[in-house]
Amino acid sequence: MKGLKIAVIGGGSSYTPELIDGFIKRANELPVNEIYLVDIMDGKHKLEIVGELAKRMIKKSGLSTKIISTLDRRTAIKGADFVMTQFRVGGLKARARDERIPLRYNVLGQETTGPGGFAKAMRTIPVIMDICKDIEELSPSAWLINFTNPAGMITETILKHTNVKTIGLCNVPIGMVKMVANILDVDSAKVKIDFVGLNHLVWGSKVYVNGENVINRVIDKLCDGASLTMKNIPDLKWDKDFLKSLKMIPCPYHRYYYMTDDLVAEEIESSNSEKGTRAEQVQKIEKSLFEIYKNPDLDIKPPQLEKRGGAYYSDAAVSLISAIYNDKREIHTVNVRNNGTIPSLPHDVAVEVNCVVDSTGPKPITVGYLPAKIKGLIQSVKAYEELAVQAGITGNYGTALQALTVHPLVPSVKIAKQLLDDIIRENREYLPQFK
Repeated sequence: MKGLKIAVIGGGSSYTPELIDGFIKRANELPVNEIYLVDIMDGKHKLEIVGELAKRMIKKSGLSTKIISTLDRRTAIKGADFVMTQFRVGGLKARARDERIPLRYNVLGQETTGPGGFAKAMRTIPVIMDICKDIEELSPSAWLINFTNPAGMITETILKHTNVKTIGLCNVPIGMVKMVANILDVDSAKVKIDFVGLNHLVWGSKVYVNGENVINRVIDKLCDGASLTMKNIPDLKWDKDFLKSLKMIPCPYHRYYYMTDDLVAEEIESSNSEKGTRAEQVQKIEKSLFEIYKNPDLDIKPPQLEKRGGAYYSDAAVSLISAIYNDKREIHTVNVRNNGTIPSLPHDVAVEVNCVVDSTGPKPITVGYLPAKIKGLIQSVKAYEELAVQAGITGNYGTALQALTVHPLVPSVKIAKQLLDDIIRENREYLPQFK
């Protein structure tokens, strides 16, 4: 078997040990010769720390895989079989701004949802376009596995505006499978969920255990107080009548749409306390994580990493690469071009659905027409995403204003305009398209 070259853009991320752990676990099916960890000058210190930990992890595993830490993105991409993107333009300081700017106007402040997600997308789109130019030139046959948030919009940007083969990835669907398995007290390998929707706006329409649809049992458990959420989202309990009439499992991020008032109040209270916003909490977690990573005796993925919120990332990412490389025809829940999979949405947009993945890539499993109870929200958020992608590419102020105005979490044109002006002003150094 030909040895693989993997390029990880954002290699200095605190998530990288999770990724390395995934490659180690699947070494028998993925012969990886080289893993290039790429970062920018501002991330050099973290890259060095993570790179050394990755080398110790590989050494402990007994593999011969080379770990190369570099600031030279083009060298990393040249000849790569897979390019993985997990970067954050502006770092956690920018994320903290994304969370605080909307709260000035009593609007939800969140990393990927609403105006915060818009700001992150605007910073990210110029960078992902540059990366894609490098891939088109230096490694045109490579697959780009995108984990960078907002994953749906970034994937849609690549699909619409480049020739790069790409799949968008999120740990929410695999996390939901694990959590449902825990709720039902069964092995997660026995749980299959039919997913439909968009990134961070995906529903489980059916849940199968050993071929039987047990979604009503899961809903009953959730109504009785069972937990289904992520590290970064408060575990507010769902209204029982709402859940039973929905007859689907909402993803954790749906709380931002279905419980907006409670979440905004919780965020304002947290931001005004010592606790701070989620980004400010993560800054403290990351600081302690990198101190742990520095330990020259550490040669495994530390358990403290679970507090960071990226659970199951390596399972999702590395198993996806293995499905392509080994032509497995496995089902994975990923972000792909719609192409009629959900007839209620345009063909050229990105959707998050179950796909059969083989050596030619993902083949979406047709969902069919959406029920009215979820169709309106999906179409509204997708309209926002289409406009936001266009704004991120063109830097057109009017398109950006329309995007924010359309978003269900933004209450008026007046507030949309205030948000947009604040976002552009406070992110100016990262928004070349708006100059």
